Amino acid sequence: MTLVRNPFDAGGYSLAEMTQAINILPNLYTRLAQIGLFRFEGVSQRSVIIEQYEGVLSLLPSVPLGGPATVGTREGRSMRSFALPWIPHDDVVLPADIQGQPALGGAFDAADPLVEVMNRKLLLMRRKHAQTREYMEMNALRGIVKDGAGTTLYNYFTEFGLAQISVDFVFGTAGTNIQGKVRTTLRGIEDSLLGETMTTAHALVSSEFFDKLISHPKTEEAYKFFSATGGQPLREDMRRAFPFAGILFEEYNGSVTLSNGTSERLIPAGEGIAFPLGTFDTFATYGGPANLLETANTIGLPLYARQMMDTRGRWIDLMTEASILPVNKRPRLAIRIFSSN
Repeated sequence: MTLVRNPFDAGGYSLAEMTQAINILPNLYTRLAQIGLFRFEGVSQRSVIIEQYEGVLSLLPSVPLGGPATVGTREGRSMRSFALPWIPHDDVVLPADIQGQPALGGAFDAADPLVEVMNRKLLLMRRKHAQTREYMEMNALRGIVKDGAGTTLYNYFTEFGLAQISVDFVFGTAGTNIQGKVRTTLRGIEDSLLGETMTTAHALVSSEFFDKLISHPKTEEAYKFFSATGGQPLREDMRRAFPFAGILFEEYNGSVTLSNGTSERLIPAGEGIAFPLGTFDTFATYGGPANLLETANTIGLPLYARQMMDTRGRWIDLMTEASILPVNKRPRLAIRIFSSN
């Protein structure tokens, strides 16, 4: 009888080893990840308490029963407890994935190694988690938390009684002072810093907003000058950066396919979101431990992975999960920009 060795047995790939492997796999660098806006911070619990005081949201991790409580004054404060959304995603390695499949870049008579198949599947699973995190962080930037089905889990504005700041650029009116609109946006960001610092202001905008911005009579000449002196418009995509009156405008057409099969744009059509860069403690994604006994009460990681072989050796289950909650602690400083005409 031929014995089939499972390379993922103990001594091969444990939870810790697979989790480490999937977290160091090449990441699908989404735009917010490239900007580095949201920093990741692990917590040991599956929920966090958010305290709001004068428009600033502060994260207070929940503690085990009997642990020391946090203390704060009650005047002008409100608290809410938020569960960290649990995002599991599984796949399976079947004999058909290996048997008779040519190796990548190899001869057609070479079987695809099991490890190579597993790495390929893990890379795809990581990309799905990265897109989900980008979707959640982009919505959190706008003050809401959605899951992969597009369902709104939390709205920080309604939870804490805050009003979102919006600036109408009125592009349809030729005489609109666009520089004045940009200054209003910048002042809205600066007034909402509330003790935070910033270096520059950035705006991710839809294609419709960007086209109206660069074609408006008050900005068209500025864009032509920038295109002629700040880059090579015949060779480069000039939509990536258009600095105007203190804000760097960037066209962003990112979209995701939700779990129900529908597609959703990360920036709504005709709109944009302006926000500060260089902050210290405004944008964070909190991650809890995996839903496993061996990770209980440990500091959470961005992503977990493990495997389990069928008792009859017919397949190998690949299981990944994340428990993350992105938070914009100063929701009002992310300014919604749009045009009503």
